[in-house]
Amino acid sequence: MPLTRINIGPVHPSTHGVCRLVVDLDGDTVVKVEPHCGFLHRGVEKLVENRMFMQCPPYMEKLDYVAPMSVDELYVSTVEKALGVEVKEPAAYARLILLELQRLASHLFWFGATCNDLGQMFTGFMWGFRDRDIVLKLLEEATGQRMFYVNMRLGGLVRELPPDFAEHALSTMEYLEKRIPAYRNLVEKNPIFNERMKGVGKLSRSDAIDLGVAGPVLRASGVPYDVRKDVPYYAYSALNFRAKSASEGDNFARYMVRMMEMQESIRLVKEALRKMPEGSAMGMPIKLIIPKAKNRIAMVSRENPRGEEMMYLVADPEKAYRLSIRAPTFINLAALNRMAEGCRMADLFAIFSTLDLVMADVDR
Repeated sequence: MPLTRINIGPVHPSTHGVCRLVVDLDGDTVVKVEPHCGFLHRGVEKLVENRMFMQCPPYMEKLDYVAPMSVDELYVSTVEKALGVEVKEPAAYARLILLELQRLASHLFWFGATCNDLGQMFTGFMWGFRDRDIVLKLLEEATGQRMFYVNMRLGGLVRELPPDFAEHALSTMEYLEKRIPAYRNLVEKNPIFNERMKGVGKLSRSDAIDLGVAGPVLRASGVPYDVRKDVPYYAYSALNFRAKSASEGDNFARYMVRMMEMQESIRLVKEALRKMPEGSAMGMPIKLIIPKAKNRIAMVSRENPRGEEMMYLVADPEKAYRLSIRAPTFINLAALNRMAEGCRMADLFAIFSTLDLVMADVDR
């Protein structure tokens, strides 16, 4: 019997952006999935060659618009390495706190979107987005912006954290700590959620390593690699950080890793606020920045919400000669065919959702 080929997207509510999937089916069973990307390509890696170093952070934040601060921080850290700029200890703690808040906002977005993609749990969608908004208000309080923050400056931040920020952040963490068990209780007692998540979209440990996947997708397949633990930066080595992983490699394992990561982010924020040293977290004023590269080649890796993201910079004195970005979403999308092979057509969207893709980051 000949296979049936269907086209999904590129404009589709469950592809989390403009992504086209060409699917070959044997009846209702997926035989092959071929992703087609590039619809959001903006040429950021080329654009930065014509702009001075600190003109580029706004471009970076548009790559991962669900966790924009994480890409902004990665770029600024790469430039800091090229220019030989040290980050002050208070600024290192402040960046860590903001990055973990950004991870919480990103994972809450993922939770709500996944509940919506499964088509049965609109309550989970509303809960996830409502609580994400509380975290976004904290980030807005710290940066002055609700979505695109551009709050990283060489050596620190653009703005000091507000005087009452710690109090508000601790209050928010206490609230979210109680909410996560409620999320789990809502979805894990739902038979439809369990049927579409457990044993579906399996990615073995060896396949995860061979395909080079990153982040929660990698850790859910039994590889406990986390840049924050294995190649620590900022104050992670001074905190009691524990990387979260699972072994089943299915949709449910990827869900569980993100649930555990939210709990760990809450704990990290609380601990970092307690240990944060006094002093200014402000970075260098723009007028004092003399962009003269000391290290012609710089490479920096970060554990962003969707996985390990890297930037490789070849620097001219005042701007990037070349910039290359290794986006975890692009690598994780390449694993979709292996994960979806043999699943039912209706399960394809559940698998796609557990990859937590942002197509602008895939395409760049």
